[in-house]
Amino acid sequence: MADVTDATFQAQVVERSQTVPVVVDLWAAWCEPCKQLTPLLEREIAATNGAVELAKVDIEKNPGVAQAFRVQSIPAVYAMVAGQVADGFLGAQGEAEVRDFVQRLLPAPEKTEIERLIEAGDEASLRAALEIESDDAAAVTALAELLIDDGRLAEAADLLERIPETPETRRLTAVARVQGSGDAAGVRPDEIEAELAELLATVKTDETARQRFVDLLEVLGADDPRTLAWRKRLSAALF
Repeated sequence: MADVTDATFQAQVVERSQTVPVVVDLWAAWCEPCKQLTPLLEREIAATNGAVELAKVDIEKNPGVAQAFRVQSIPAVYAMVAGQVADGFLGAQGEAEVRDFVQRLLPAPEKTEIERLIEAGDEASLRAALEIESDDAAAVTALAELLIDDGRLAEAADLLERIPETPETRRLTAVARVQGSGDAAGVRPDEIEAELAELLATVKTDETARQRFVDLLEVLGADDPRTLAWRKRLSAALF
């Protein structure tokens, strides 16, 4: 935190903001809302451990800065980044709003090596990510999807067993089983309903038919409006 004057504003705010975001708190001794806001700013900015800095400006003693920001009311808070105003607000704010304001100024965290490899998305990169962390869920599901698209279904299924079951792993496992059945009919979404209708008569007594029915619903996907209707029909057939 620094008390900034007209004389030091260029160096302590404009030039400093080329390196780190600087929050300018424009206040005055007579301003009661300022007395409530400033401690919140100080606390939240201190929590960034130097990633954001605070510059306090008493507008009564430093009319030049006040004029530069065209201040008409206080408290007025501005964030300077690379010499320019990047964000700001007027009036007293609550703790949550101040925290959000400060958090928006923080640089995005650097991506980990695994995150960079997953973002690359090709098979070699995804396998490299799994060499770093063999059960990284994002890498496992991304690679499994590639393997399924390439027809390497058994390998994809084995890979998915590395991680706990999630809606995405269930979907991919179902897609692999459906494709692995060798039955092209029913794999395409526009033909799934015809097969579901055929299976419905036997799902109660035939476990294989029941699994196939559930797999086809996973292939349809939870967002497909037909899925809920067919799940209700399955429940009615079973119970």
